[in-house]
Amino acid sequence: MNIWNDLARHHAATASRPLLALFDDPARASGFSIEACDFLLDYSKTGIDAEARALLLSLAEASGVEARREAMFTGAAINETEGRAVLHTALRNMQGRLEVAGYEVLAETRATYARLAAFARALREGRFRGQGGVITDVVNIGIGGSDLGPAMAVLALAPYHTGPRCHFVSNVDGAQVADVLRPLDPETTLVIVASKTFTTIETMTNAAAARAWMAAKVADPAAQFAAVSSDLDRTAAFGIAPERVFGFADWVGGRFSVWGPVGLPLMLAIGPAHFEAFLAGAAEMDAHFRAAPLARNLPVLLALVGVWHNQICGYATRAVLPYEQRLSRLPAYLQQLEMESNGKRVAMDGSDLPRHSGPIVWGEPGTNGQHAFFQLLHQGTRIVPCEFLLAAEGHEPWLDHQHLLLVANCLAQSEALMRGRSLAEATQLMQASGLSGDECDRQARHRVFPGNRPSTTLLYPRLTPHVLGGILALYEHRVFCEGVILGINSFDQWGVELGKELALALAPVLAGTDAGGGKDASTLALANRIRAIRDH
Repeated sequence: MNIWNDLARHHAATASRPLLALFDDPARASGFSIEACDFLLDYSKTGIDAEARALLLSLAEASGVEARREAMFTGAAINETEGRAVLHTALRNMQGRLEVAGYEVLAETRATYARLAAFARALREGRFRGQGGVITDVVNIGIGGSDLGPAMAVLALAPYHTGPRCHFVSNVDGAQVADVLRPLDPETTLVIVASKTFTTIETMTNAAAARAWMAAKVADPAAQFAAVSSDLDRTAAFGIAPERVFGFADWVGGRFSVWGPVGLPLMLAIGPAHFEAFLAGAAEMDAHFRAAPLARNLPVLLALVGVWHNQICGYATRAVLPYEQRLSRLPAYLQQLEMESNGKRVAMDGSDLPRHSGPIVWGEPGTNGQHAFFQLLHQGTRIVPCEFLLAAEGHEPWLDHQHLLLVANCLAQSEALMRGRSLAEATQLMQASGLSGDECDRQARHRVFPGNRPSTTLLYPRLTPHVLGGILALYEHRVFCEGVILGINSFDQWGVELGKELALALAPVLAGTDAGGGKDASTLALANRIRAIRDH
C-alpha cells in the first residue's frame, strides 16, 4: 500500500522539526484536539501535522476500518481463526434488537443482566446471606480478563462503593490466596469463581483452596460460592447451584468481558444503578465510534496516533500515565487489551506481517511515575510516547488544593516532554548559580532536556461510572482500529497456549513421576534442582 510509503517519507521529511514549532500556528491546539462523549483528546503535542493526518485517515479508509466496524457491530464472524462474532458491545446495549444467524442476541444479554442485578440486590439488601450473617466480603477468583477488568474497575470507582468489600485472587502462587483469605470470615464471605470453561488451571486451583478454607468453618461451603461460567455440568459438580451461575457466550472475549457477568464484583460493590451508568458510558462511546466520521472519531484518531508513533516513527513502547490514583490498575488492564489483542506476527491470511504489530504498553499513575521512570522519558536515549489521562475535578472537595497540584503536575510533564531545555538555557541556569568555565559546561550538559517527546492528553470532568465506561470502550475501539489497519485478528490469543501445554507436561517431572525425556537440558536441570531442594 503506497500510503505506508507516503507516511514514511513524510515522517523522514519532518522528523527534525521541533514539536514546539507546530504551535507557531495559533490554531494548533484546537485543530488537533477532538471532543466527544464528555472527553477532550488533545494530540497537538505529537508530530502529526495536517498532511500526516490526511495520510493516516486515508490509511484507515483504505484498510476498511468502516466496513470492519459495521461487521463487528452487526455480528459478523470477524474473529476468523475461531469462527466467532465479536459482540462485547452487545453487553452494554440496553436498547433495540440484534439478530445474528436467526438468534436474538440482546434478549439473552438483557436476561443475564437482569439475573445479575437481582442477585446483586439480594446480596446488598441482606436477602442473600452467608451462613454467619450478611455478606461483608466478596472474593473474586479469576485470571486475565476475569481478574484485570473487575479488579481495575472496583478500585477506580471506590467513591461509589456501598456494598461488600471486594478482593481479588488471580495468581496460582498460593501466597496470594492465603493473604487474601487470612483476614476474612468464611461465614460472611462470598467467593466468585470466574472461568468460562471452569477448567482454567490457576483459577480452579485457587477455587479448590478457597473451598477448603470455607469448609473448615461452614457446613455447606458451596452455598457461598457463585460462578461466572458457561459450563453448568462442571459448576454443578463443584456444588454451585444453577441460580448462582452466570454464563456468557463465546462471542465475548475475556479481555472484553467486564461489561457482563465478569463484572459481578463491580456490581456488588457499586450497585446495579451505578453499574448501568458504567454500561451507558460505554454504549455512548460505541454510538460515537459507529456513527462519527473518521476525522472526528475519538477511537479512530487515538488509533492513528498509535500507528504514527509505532509503525511510522518506530517507537516500540507506549506509556499510559493516568493522573488518577484510582486508575492505578488501568495500565495493566490496557497491557492485556493491547498486547494480547495486537501482539501478533501474522496477518489474517497467515502471511508474515510486513511491519511491527502492537507496541509494548506499560505505565503507572502520576505523580508516582515522576519519581521513578520519568527520568528516562525526559532524558533517556529512547523516545516513549506518553498518554496522559486527567480529570478536571476530584471526588474530595476538602482536598481540592491537592487535585489542582496533581493537575499542574500532569500539564507540566506533557509541556516539559515537548518543550525540553536547551544547552544555552541550562548554561544560563548554571551561570546564575555561580559556576563558570568547564565545570559550568559539564553541569549544564546534565541539565539539558532534548524535548520533542510526544504525548496525548485525555481530559474528562470527573471519574464517574459513566466516564470509566467511556474510557474503556474508547481503548477497546482504538485497539480494534489498529488491528484492522495492521491486517491482523485482534480477537484471538494463540500465543498464550504453548506455555500452558508445557506447564502441564512439567507437572509430573516436578513430582518425580516422569523423568522428563525430551526436555532441554536447562529446563530439566532446573526441575531436578527444585526437586532436590524440596526433598531435602
